[in-house]
Amino acid sequence: MLKRSILLLLTLLCLACGEDKKEAIAGKESLPAKVRLMTLNPGHFHAALVHKTMYPEIDSTIHIYAPKGLEVDDFLSKIEGYNSREADPTQWNLKIHKTDNFLNQMVGEKAGNVMVVAGKNSEKIDYILAAVKAGINVYADKPMAINPEGFIKLKEAFKIAKENNVLIYDIMTERFESTTIMQKMFSGIPSVFGDVVDGTIAEPSVVKESVHHFYKNVSGKPLVRPSWFFDVNEEGEGIVDVTTHLVDLVQWELFPNQVIDTAAIEIVEAKRWPTILTLEEFANATQQTEFPDYLRKDVIDDKLHVYCNGEIIYRINGKLAKVSVIWNYKAPEGTGDTHYSIMRGTKANLVIKQGEAEGYKPTLYIESIDGVDLLAEIKKGITNSIEATYQGVTVAQVAKGVWKINIPEKYKIGHEAHFSQVTKNFLKYYKAGVLPEWEVPNMIAKYYTTTTALKKAME
Repeated sequence: MLKRSILLLLTLLCLACGEDKKEAIAGKESLPAKVRLMTLNPGHFHAALVHKTMYPEIDSTIHIYAPKGLEVDDFLSKIEGYNSREADPTQWNLKIHKTDNFLNQMVGEKAGNVMVVAGKNSEKIDYILAAVKAGINVYADKPMAINPEGFIKLKEAFKIAKENNVLIYDIMTERFESTTIMQKMFSGIPSVFGDVVDGTIAEPSVVKESVHHFYKNVSGKPLVRPSWFFDVNEEGEGIVDVTTHLVDLVQWELFPNQVIDTAAIEIVEAKRWPTILTLEEFANATQQTEFPDYLRKDVIDDKLHVYCNGEIIYRINGKLAKVSVIWNYKAPEGTGDTHYSIMRGTKANLVIKQGEAEGYKPTLYIESIDGVDLLAEIKKGITNSIEATYQGVTVAQVAKGVWKINIPEKYKIGHEAHFSQVTKNFLKYYKAGVLPEWEVPNMIAKYYTTTTALKKAME
């Protein structure tokens, strides 16, 4: 009996050792079961929106590394608001590290495996470089580079990330806007759209325009912007900031799943101009009663000139594209940020409008070239190419040769909710340990476009 007991005990010990060995090997070859987030110096509200939703793949404890100040306090207030809301509250456990040495402390402690960064764009690329050098994955708000010098660092960061087997991924929320998705899907239906035209300066093959506002509501409360947001040396000019989204959409819609070489991009025209704010308008947006000293360089006749507007006309893979961004102080009552887009095809134009006629909600129209009746082909396209993924999409004729695409409200979830969709995409890539083949070269192409356009606009 004793001998049998000893043998049984030895067998169990061997099995346990074998299991431990197997787990250790698996742990070495695979990524951790849980993603552990570290939020670095959150100076932009997008950092908080990443945490508006809980994810089973992400550990509920998040580490925040930041200097003391209003920006991190605003971030923490938003997270606490998500944790305490009545409907579907989050359960984030906050580990707060307030220190001026926040970057070195984050890299040194390495309490997580993914850095979330959304704040001063001038510093962001250095944070990204430090993170990938330390073997930390990067989940970054746009833009990751705001000038040609930053672009050089970004290319280096991608090289180091590949060597250290970590990911860099920027948060492209606009890929999840329902009308943009429909525009892309219809452009892939030859019987409706035909082929994309090469375009001219007067009529580019694709146009993306967006209008934004300094004073707005986020998560139901007036947004308080940091004063540095109005300093283009910190935030970046409009031509390298919001246009990042627009350039991304041009690539994503015109050349889906294709690698884009920077050699195939030519900046034809680029320009920039300021939005002019009074002290009262600046105070309403920032809760600051005076222009800080570092903004005095941009104050003319007691008004702040912010070079946040920009336009780029460029050729990409032989197609002429135009992107432009405009910033106003405040949207008219009942409206918000708006988007306009057109993709020109040989059979039809795909147009997104968001004006008064659309109730300031983005709406997709299909406009036939030469008035040819495309209704039957549109319906067939919905049945064969769209219905499987987006149920309930319908079409209605609004004029001769013009049809409106009706998208069910369940797909119109809004800008803030898009952050959870992008995050789920990132988590999928994180689990796989690799991004799609085209993502990294196309991020490089995207930031090459914006930073090269800035250089041309400054000439």
